[in-house]
Amino acid sequence: MTESPTAPPSRWGRRIIGPFTLRQLVILVVVLVVAAGALALLTTPISSPEPTPQEPGSGFYQTGKRTTGLAVGQLAPELEGEVDGEVRPLLDLDGEEISLEALSGNPVWLSFFATWCPPCQEETPVLRDTYEAYHDDGLEMIAVSVQETTAEDVAAYAERYSLPYTIGFDATGAIFETYRGYGLPTHVFIDAEGVIGHLRYGPVDRDTATELVESLLETPA
Repeated sequence: MTESPTAPPSRWGRRIIGPFTLRQLVILVVVLVVAAGALALLTTPISSPEPTPQEPGSGFYQTGKRTTGLAVGQLAPELEGEVDGEVRPLLDLDGEEISLEALSGNPVWLSFFATWCPPCQEETPVLRDTYEAYHDDGLEMIAVSVQETTAEDVAAYAERYSLPYTIGFDATGAIFETYRGYGLPTHVFIDAEGVIGHLRYGPVDRDTATELVESLLETPA
């Protein structure tokens, strides 16, 4: 009786390396690739997204290259800047030091402006009136004059508008740089815990100022 010839193995069933067939090797490679991908996913640190820059509003007077700036939720930096390699504090118009630390526990409206800036001039009565309306509720305000010629010029401006709040004299722009400003006016609303609650690039009207200040005052200390 004649035996039937055995059919040759298919391509997938052929032995390629030792006892391993092509099918087994392909399956092994797929398993290794999937395992490597899963391991990379598990060991890759989750990075926080870059903060979305706030869009400047109308009337914003850009003074330099646009930067990402600070972000809502960040701790507000102290009012200090580097001048000639030395960190120096912000001074008021009488040469006295101004610091956020001294105002700890109070919400602070920080406003960067210049007396020569038209939108800053237009909103000055809004800042004055809003501060007067909410100061008894705990609101503190620091207006920072950026790169003015003399403190006397800024003092004359403050007298002209009967400004009752603290004004800092940032002659070199070092404080403005600490806050990564790139235009005027720039407003930073800081809650009682020293955290930035709101940012505003451009002038504020009365309704906006009221809304931002009231939300700041509602933040628990």
